Amino acid sequence: MTFAIAAPAANTAMIVTASLLGVFAALRLADVVPNRRFSFRIGPVSALIQSRVIVIGVAGLILAGTLLVIGLIVGDFPIGAWDALGEAFWARGGEFDFIVNTLRFPRVTVAILAGMCLGMSGAIFQALINNPLVSPDIIGVNTGAAVFAVLVLATGKNIGLLPVAAFGGALGAAAIIYLLAWKRGVSGSRLVLVGVGVQALLGAVITFITVRFPIERIAAAARWQAGSLFGVSWEDARTLTIGLLLLTPAAFVLTQRLRLLQLGDEAAAGLGIHVERDRLALIAVASGLAAVAVAVTGPLGFVALLVPHMVRLMVGQLTGGTLLLTAVGGGAFLLSADLIAQRLFAPTSLPAGVVTGAIGGPYFLFLLARYNRAL
Repeated sequence: MTFAIAAPAANTAMIVTASLLGVFAALRLADVVPNRRFSFRIGPVSALIQSRVIVIGVAGLILAGTLLVIGLIVGDFPIGAWDALGEAFWARGGEFDFIVNTLRFPRVTVAILAGMCLGMSGAIFQALINNPLVSPDIIGVNTGAAVFAVLVLATGKNIGLLPVAAFGGALGAAAIIYLLAWKRGVSGSRLVLVGVGVQALLGAVITFITVRFPIERIAAAARWQAGSLFGVSWEDARTLTIGLLLLTPAAFVLTQRLRLLQLGDEAAAGLGIHVERDRLALIAVASGLAAVAVAVTGPLGFVALLVPHMVRLMVGQLTGGTLLLTAVGGGAFLLSADLIAQRLFAPTSLPAGVVTGAIGGPYFLFLLARYNRAL
């Protein structure tokens, strides 16, 4: 009995310790590593890379790898590290094959991939609107994806269309927000205000759907809305991988234009940028990244807000390298949150969205208070 009670606490302490050490190492590296810059070119695409981004990125990859191993070995049925890694990467079909390759490995993979999508989406939105308080879950993009996803889950038909429905809902919400915010162009503050209003309206639509369908159909939708990685599979990982492969190159190319858009519409237009076309393309890519993640995991709050803001504090403005760093940080953060959610009250497992909300909510209030003092 003592072991059953102590093991979850020990696992949680190990996960939290690894996560905090990773964050502390990244912050220290941001202080001590010289921020030299150099560029490289692959065909028509060039990128500016900071030495600090590389060093912190390596630290982030080490943290994500450590958390991945922890995710494979901890649980109600503990497995040795070598046994878990062996089943996952080279000696499949053994004693722990089902636990590792059906239950744990897909879950940690989905957590990393979904976190990457959300991290990059938030970074693009924050840089585009030039506001650290912006993320796709705050301005209504994630809620748009949730409306169509909840409708698919509530009807119980064509569940395979859930990613497509969520993607369409996110793009539809982004289009509505963009059109309503348009007034001889789109300003960041107007986009945020319109987005908050659209989010409230779409939230009411979700509530209407949930009360119109029988409770047995709404149960799956309610679990999905909490932001849970329970029951994810390799099919979900494949969906996220396809989304990343399609949208990440576009995000990197558009990031170069985003830096010019941050100079102001007139200056960007003078430098040959099609301002509204490129802004709309950036919104579409960022919304698509968020939608792919939301389709699989449900609406996970504050991942897209917290991670890009932390990365910007460490390395500065958004570049291609910084965008990659937000992807690494998003994957590590969501995986850490999901592992804590699994083990904090084991054998009861919480949705990952509970942990991301518990961490991100206070951080958002801190940012809001600091932003208000600066006005």
